[in-house]
This record gives sequence, C-alpha cells and structure tokens, in this order.
Amino acid sequence: MTPFLETVLLGPVRIRAASGDAENALGGAKPRTVLAALLLAEGRVVPDSRLVHALWGERPPARSVAQLHTYASRLRAPLDGAARLERVGRGYRLSATPGHLTCDHHLFAERAALGGTLLRQGDPRRAAAALRSALDLWQGEALADTTEQLAQEERPWLEEARLTALEDRAEAELATGLPHGLVAELTGLVARYPLRERFRCLLMTAQCRAGQPAAALLQFHSGRELLADRLGVGPGPLLTRAFQQALAGELAA
Repeated sequence: MTPFLETVLLGPVRIRAASGDAENALGGAKPRTVLAALLLAEGRVVPDSRLVHALWGERPPARSVAQLHTYASRLRAPLDGAARLERVGRGYRLSATPGHLTCDHHLFAERAALGGTLLRQGDPRRAAAALRSALDLWQGEALADTTEQLAQEERPWLEEARLTALEDRAEAELATGLPHGLVAELTGLVARYPLRERFRCLLMTAQCRAGQPAAALLQFHSGRELLADRLGVGPGPLLTRAFQQALAGELAA
C-alpha cells in the first residue's frame, strides 16, 4: 500500500510520515538539495545542468553527473512510492502519486492565498485564521540543510511570500481590534526589515489604535530618514498616506 508522506521545505528539508511520527532518512545536504529542486519544479523536468549547478555551483567535480545520479537514486527509497522519480532525457522529474504526498509549500501558498482573498473581501477574522494556519507551517528558514547555491536561488521568493503573509495577517488582526499585542511584534519586524514600508505603516496604525500617535509619527520620520540615507529616495505612497492619516487622526479609528 502506498504510504502517505509529507515533504518539508519551509524549514530543514525532510520527508516524514503524514502522521508526523517518523521521518524517512535523506542523508546530507546534496540529496536534500536534489529533492527540494525537484519539488520546486512542480512536476517539470529539471535538467542535469540545473541540478549540477544547484549542487556544486560554478565548479562541479569531474564526475558530477554520475554523482547526481547517485543522489537521485537515493531518493527513491525515502519517497517510498508516494512520488515517482523519473529519468527524462538528460534530466529528472518528480511526480507525486495523487493523494499520497503533501508539500508544505503548497499548503502554505493555498492558505496564504485564501487569507489574502478573505482580507480583501472584508472578512478579517477568517482571514487572520487562514494566515495564521499558513504561517504555522514554517519551521525555520526555508530550504535549511540544502546547498548555498539552491538556497540563494530559491529562498528569496519563498521568504517574500512569508513576509507578505505576515503583513496580511497583521492587517487582518488590526481590523479585528487587536492593536496592543501587535505593537511589540511589528516593532520587531520593522527593526528586522526596516526598508519594508508596509510593516512600518501597520506599526503606525497599531500605535495609533493603541493610543500612541506620537510614536506613530516618529516611525514615519525614522522611515523617511532611513530611505533617504540608504536608497536616496523619499517615502512611497503607502507610507506617505499613513503619515497623513496619522496626522488627521484617521488611523486611530
């Protein structure tokens, strides 16, 4: 009987039983990199050249393709029939057996998209729940335990999706009337991502609704100075609008 397995890319890469009770051995960073690259290809054929670059970068060993075949073959046992690894021309394709393999990055994308849709439709409570469920899937830095080459290429868009979901979740929770708990969290996010204007706008909103309008105005001025110093630009439309609303007392509503 084909097992039900989960693959994890939003943290240390691994394959585990759907029950979460056991993990299937993958070995080191190289086979994890091959697995992650094939999963991220969404059923498309990944050429040997792409996989070799993901494994070794610009200086692959002389027998790199032979070593790639070894790493790929090692994946068949841990996949255990839940997905089929095929050799197609000079490349590999991973095809999940319907209903037997779930991928955390797929679940995250589905839940985050649902949360964003519900937020835009004016249902912040359900939006916040969906987005919290999506973000709960993250178990650390995406593509941990893979090679530096693959992480550099693929991690940025996964991280961007996570940050967008964090922004949507904060906006949804603000709309449900939870400003006080968000001030501390958003302060930390602004400190970590100081050039991301939406986090700063959300923090200004939370501060105004928590009775801290002066702090919100200081956030704007800090952001304006940072943008000028680092990028040589002024505040964008989102941050400018938040400042105007804070001055008019509209963010406190």
